[in-house]
Amino acid sequence: MEEKQKDTFASANRKERENTKKKESNKKNNYKKDYKRNTVKRDKSILDFNFKKSNLKIIALGGLDEIGKNITIFEYEDEIILVDCGLEFPEDDMLGVDLVIPDVTYLIKNKEKIKGLVITHGHEDHIGSIPYILAQINMPIYATRLTAKLIEHKLEEHHLLKNTELNIVEQGETVNFGKMKVEFIRSSHSIPDSVMLAIHTPIGVVIHTGDFKVDYTPIDGQMMDLGRLAELGRQGVLALLSDSTNAERKGFTMSEKSVGPVLEGLFEGCKKRIVVATFASNVHRVQQIVNCAVKFNRKIAVSGRSMMNMIDAARELNYIDAPDNIFIDIDLIKNYKDEELVIITTGSQGETMSALTKMASGEHRKVTLTGNDLVIISANPIPGNEKAVSKVIDKLLKLGTEVVYSALADVHVSGHACQEEQKLIMALTKPKYFIPVHGEYRQLTAHRDTAIEMGIQKENIFIATNGREIELNENEGRLAGTVPSGRVMVDGLGVGDVGSIVLRDRQHLSQDGLIVIVMTMDNRTGEIVSGPDVISRGFVYVRESENLMEQVKTFIREEIKELENKHITDWTIIKSTLKDEVRDFIFDKTKRNPMILPIIMEI
Repeated sequence: MEEKQKDTFASANRKERENTKKKESNKKNNYKKDYKRNTVKRDKSILDFNFKKSNLKIIALGGLDEIGKNITIFEYEDEIILVDCGLEFPEDDMLGVDLVIPDVTYLIKNKEKIKGLVITHGHEDHIGSIPYILAQINMPIYATRLTAKLIEHKLEEHHLLKNTELNIVEQGETVNFGKMKVEFIRSSHSIPDSVMLAIHTPIGVVIHTGDFKVDYTPIDGQMMDLGRLAELGRQGVLALLSDSTNAERKGFTMSEKSVGPVLEGLFEGCKKRIVVATFASNVHRVQQIVNCAVKFNRKIAVSGRSMMNMIDAARELNYIDAPDNIFIDIDLIKNYKDEELVIITTGSQGETMSALTKMASGEHRKVTLTGNDLVIISANPIPGNEKAVSKVIDKLLKLGTEVVYSALADVHVSGHACQEEQKLIMALTKPKYFIPVHGEYRQLTAHRDTAIEMGIQKENIFIATNGREIELNENEGRLAGTVPSGRVMVDGLGVGDVGSIVLRDRQHLSQDGLIVIVMTMDNRTGEIVSGPDVISRGFVYVRESENLMEQVKTFIREEIKELENKHITDWTIIKSTLKDEVRDFIFDKTKRNPMILPIIMEI
């Protein structure tokens, strides 16, 4: 009995010792696991700290809150890729200004980072500034065939072609710039060889649509590569920058092919000479005009320098399919009957110096319009050009010419996507962030609303302004700082020498005219030796206002006498005082405010 109790006691002690050992062993194992886990966490945090990816910066220097002047910077660490480099045409109050280009101060400061300029298509608002920017920053250019041909013409005109690296890229090709790569995706627009861009960066893919429409029946048969967009969407798209031009319009944009039957209907049975005005860059529209001319046995003459350049470039690259003998020189039109001719011309926007405007005013050297002409304006007025287009139509009608324009027939379709096409691109690409571009503010906000409807979170949509930085990474996006941006005006050969002060003076002169005061004074006594002579330009006609001019002269003498009595001989003070006093005197007499320019010579 005692031995049994001893065995039981020994067994209990043994179990207790085993449990204690097991607890100590578990404690050691848990400690090792915790140590290992903490070490892994620490090492991972060190790795994350050492290898954290930088933000991608997206900065538009133009194209936001405006139509035109498109240029966008994609900056990752020490690399910059530029997308497009366009211009815009001057507004009504920019007197004497020929073109407006973007301010590239930021690019000049960071030119060592620039790897290349990538172009989406060949319209002026996307390539027009290239010669002016290349004169300040030399960089390689990457563009598709027709776009490159149009850029080549510009560089030749500015004597920059020899020193510029111009690379032709095929649709579907990818260009490697280092940390970033750019893939050229076939798109549809109103000019051939248009592309969307997939910009592959270390933090994700950003898609820039350029200008686009979804045309299922394109004239050249080259449909947008929707499959590639969908593939990128499945892989994951960080951000989408999309064309907002038609963001306010519901539905779909009509196919370019829909214009063909309308043109054929106008050609059929017409015994008049036909003049068609359209955008020079709309090669597909020109192709349909050519098709009509071939079908109805008409020869084609071309008027307008930009139209001639575009057709020559497109024919050289086989983008226009036409018999060799269908085009004739415009000097030979007198050798053909009216029913045997078509004239393709520029001027669909009522531009002052365009061929159609000159024809309407009777100032064209080669073409005189009569009642036996049919003029087809195959374009819609760009916002702001409505008055100019209306004036041209009125002048054409006064000549007895028959005029057909978009209000009367469907002779034009847009090259930009409406809401349903914009939705399609969003649905295919499934972007995390959305940035509406290429539009005025109301169009950008309409595009934002469409994106919200498509399920993109409102906080992931950025409506920026020119010069505002957008910073993106995999986890967050935000509006950051600003860089210099704005408008640089081109006047003749002068780039940037016309600023707000010069424009204000021009507006002042145009509205109120100029009065120049010329006189000679003794530099010792301050007395008037000769004059004053008062010259008026754009203010009043001197012969009809001799009395007013004499009053001004008398007033000037009295003012100079007062200054002389005060012993004021400083020429700067005399000029400034005279300018202010004469301005007040003239305003009191006429309620007009001309510019006053005193010229004082001393002896």
